[in-house]
Amino acid sequence: MCVYVTEGVKSENIKVDSKLIPMEEIEGQGKDNKVKDIGNDITFNVLSRLPTKTLIGMKRVSKEWQHLMLDRSFIQLQLKSWEPISGFFFQEKFQWCKEDIKSVNYILAEADATKVNSTVLNFLPETVVVQSSVHGLICCRSCFPSQNPIIYVCNPVNKEWISLPYPEPEIQDSLALGFDPFADPIDVSTDFKVIRVHEVDADMDNMDDIQFSFDVYSSQTRAWRKAVEICQCSSHLYKNKGLFVNGILYWLTHGDKILMFDVENELALLITLPLPLTHFNSIPEMCIGEWDGQLHYVLISEDGLQLWVLEEQYTSQWDLKCSISLDKFEEENRAFFYNIRDKITAATNSSPLIDPLVFKDGKLFMRITIDIFLFDFEAGKLKILCDLHQLGRNSMNSPTVLPYTMSLVPLDYI
Repeated sequence: MCVYVTEGVKSENIKVDSKLIPMEEIEGQGKDNKVKDIGNDITFNVLSRLPTKTLIGMKRVSKEWQHLMLDRSFIQLQLKSWEPISGFFFQEKFQWCKEDIKSVNYILAEADATKVNSTVLNFLPETVVVQSSVHGLICCRSCFPSQNPIIYVCNPVNKEWISLPYPEPEIQDSLALGFDPFADPIDVSTDFKVIRVHEVDADMDNMDDIQFSFDVYSSQTRAWRKAVEICQCSSHLYKNKGLFVNGILYWLTHGDKILMFDVENELALLITLPLPLTHFNSIPEMCIGEWDGQLHYVLISEDGLQLWVLEEQYTSQWDLKCSISLDKFEEENRAFFYNIRDKITAATNSSPLIDPLVFKDGKLFMRITIDIFLFDFEAGKLKILCDLHQLGRNSMNSPTVLPYTMSLVPLDYI
């Protein structure tokens, strides 16, 4: 089924497959509750296929439409439709100080002009540090230092939030949200888990000198417990932490491994990257992301821009999905840079020319020198979003970047 709507709520009709349906006919159903059956309930069927941004505006059509969009069965069906990336949360970090930067910027992905919003999370009772995002929900925590730090799970669309206890908090902890509305239906409640990864330096005489332990919070039990699983690794966690893909959480490390944790079965494993870092003469830059329910790995090196996909869970079997040479990348984007090969080869680890920050649904959010860009792998197009001056003085120091897709998921009956 294909659905087409013009921008706003003043459309004269909506096209479902090859059939044009007058807008007033759909609106009329909400007013007199007499649903005309075109395959299924036309209001429910058509509206559930629209993106969340469109639905937010259409809530004003009638009270009946507003009630429909609050219905959990409607929300669950609407989640199954393709939802475009709305934007990216961007938060700076101090390089050496053990305090958090309190400002969180939100960068629109598809705006014609640069739009950076610093007030999206202002509905929360305090300033926060963003940690994880999945299906429209965001996991964040109080900024440190804090006398009573709290973990929040929230939805910026409906401005709903809940708070969780945060026992024995540490600033280096990684908090990740596990939420699968298809495995755990939201028709009764919005069930989720928060996973805290704690790094402990183990025996320094061993090569694998870092020990990862996992604490699990369940919204069903409303309590924390320590998972039995412990994983040994030789590298610390790196960049955005806790990517949830098809029931599995992934963390990129500084080395040749990706840490994974099966949320349901509470199993941990190290996945080997497709190419070892020693393969390169220069310092490669990388990030991970999700596309079509699979883990993807973005690599930028003297070999060019590569996109790898993990073929099977619990394995290190990768497939090279796309490869673009540096010469071709420069030729197609001369408006933004030149002599890219020499600059990447000469770049240092502290100041790479191109820094891939996060990947989602075929789109790579990255920094190139002092500007933020979005690269579309399918279209092969590079788009400038903003410059670093709009994001703060510490925006080059390993910022946290979360891709965000809107959803109507409620948090009110947990």
